[in-house]
Amino acid sequence: MTSIIIIGKERRVLMSFITIVLVLLVALEFIYIMYLETIATSSEKTSQIFGMSKEELQRESVQNLFKNQGIYNLLFALGLLYGLMTNHSDIIIMLLIGIILVAIYGAITVNKKIVIQQAGLAVLALISFFF
Repeated sequence: MTSIIIIGKERRVLMSFITIVLVLLVALEFIYIMYLETIATSSEKTSQIFGMSKEELQRESVQNLFKNQGIYNLLFALGLLYGLMTNHSDIIIMLLIGIILVAIYGAITVNKKIVIQQAGLAVLALISFFF
């Protein structure tokens, strides 16, 4: 169960244990995606996960795009972790909504499975704030 506390003019939601675990899992997922996109760009695992050939992943333009995306994914993860450490649920909720919207866009433009793979945990984490 979540509770609302008022600190000065600030309203904060105390997160349940389940919410904290789900948000941590989302952050870890995005750190893993960052790893695949920036460090293991042309690995077999990256090839499998993104459905691209290793040859295509080795192209400089693709590597540059992936590395750029990886940094954005790391920023999502760091923002979620910051929100957890400071109990700023509003930051976490905003980032979870952003993750869900990006996944919906990816599902529309790239592959429908993205919405489940990228937003599944984020949706559960967001829902957990309200129970």
